[in-house]
Amino acid sequence: MIFNSAELFIAYRYIKARKKGFFAFLTTVIAIGGTTLGVCALVITLAVMSGFQQDIRAKILGVQPHIYLSRVAGDSFDNYKDISGQISNLSYVKATAPYIFGQAIIKKQGYTQGTGALIKGVDFKAEDNLMDLKSKISKDSIILDDEISDSGIMLGNELANTIHAQVGDYVIVMFPGQTVSVPKMKKLKIEAIFHSGMYEYDNTLAYVDLKVADDMFAYEGGVSGIAIKTASFDNAVTYAKDLQSKLGYPYKAKSWIEMNKNLFSALKLEKIMMFIILALIIIVASFNIISNILLLSVEKAKEIGILSAMGFSKLSISKIFFYEGIIVGTAGTVLGLFLGIFISYGLKTFEIFKLPKGIYYVDRLPVMIIPTDICLIAICAFCITVIAGLYPAYQVSKLEPLEAIRYN
Repeated sequence: MIFNSAELFIAYRYIKARKKGFFAFLTTVIAIGGTTLGVCALVITLAVMSGFQQDIRAKILGVQPHIYLSRVAGDSFDNYKDISGQISNLSYVKATAPYIFGQAIIKKQGYTQGTGALIKGVDFKAEDNLMDLKSKISKDSIILDDEISDSGIMLGNELANTIHAQVGDYVIVMFPGQTVSVPKMKKLKIEAIFHSGMYEYDNTLAYVDLKVADDMFAYEGGVSGIAIKTASFDNAVTYAKDLQSKLGYPYKAKSWIEMNKNLFSALKLEKIMMFIILALIIIVASFNIISNILLLSVEKAKEIGILSAMGFSKLSISKIFFYEGIIVGTAGTVLGLFLGIFISYGLKTFEIFKLPKGIYYVDRLPVMIIPTDICLIAICAFCITVIAGLYPAYQVSKLEPLEAIRYN
């Protein structure tokens, strides 16, 4: 092994020599192990938190467009074809699709979707171009010519399971009439079942043809709004503001980021708090490094005196024990990073843990290892290690050579 300094060489020899003494070796293992477990836990936790953010974002973008364009106060969007043609000429707009939203209750032979369903009327071809609907539809669908028929409906898989429905079955859709106390009803055939992977949508969302939704919710040829796909979902907020400034009142453009702001803010805050809490584990482990170095300084008191007599300055002797703290801490950090990455990849590959669909937004434990997170963990752990090595190194520098030799 090649060392750039005598102090580093001696520090390594001291650690290597401790293997001969069981108690001294045990304290070193504990010091390294504490740092390893702390770093490992931090890597796994941040990987899972990042995975949640990434997976939820992907699921949301699989159902929500980058931008919703509508009129203020929820007024009917009568001139949507003209507006759609106008915004399609913008460089960042890649696709548009009109939609109609309405609330309803869906039932089948005694089974009812109790919480209510969100009916979305769409032009299937335009919606597929925007959201890639075909990739989410079950293989047994009976949609013809890439369209939902005038008597058809497409349900989320969780919604279909709730009312015990399959493709080909008929359902009754109850929606508000002119008077709230007397709802209207429409019999529709299930022509497809889709799976977005996000429980909230799969349990409440249903698609019908745009004309059917217009008839149900009395939009009289208008729509609720226009869904827009942009060149970059990350820049959706900027595009929405630009669109808002171009169209002005009474139109409003809202990005998917703004619509899910509270959710992602909570996830970001949770990730930061978990980082801080688990970083405290590494700080606690650093006390083992401090005690380990102080114990070593007691064991090597005679050698410290001899080194001083040989001409080593107090600074050089301090460096020896400071380097030992760095070696122990770095070993724990490296082992923790490798172990954490290994376990994270295992969790991602084998999907060991399944999550309750009704509680979480996703049905499995998502894992995503971000290089910047790994670098941040490594830097944080190394800084804690460096700080932990300063105190015992300072204490060693106060030891007088004659007292060190006389002590032994």
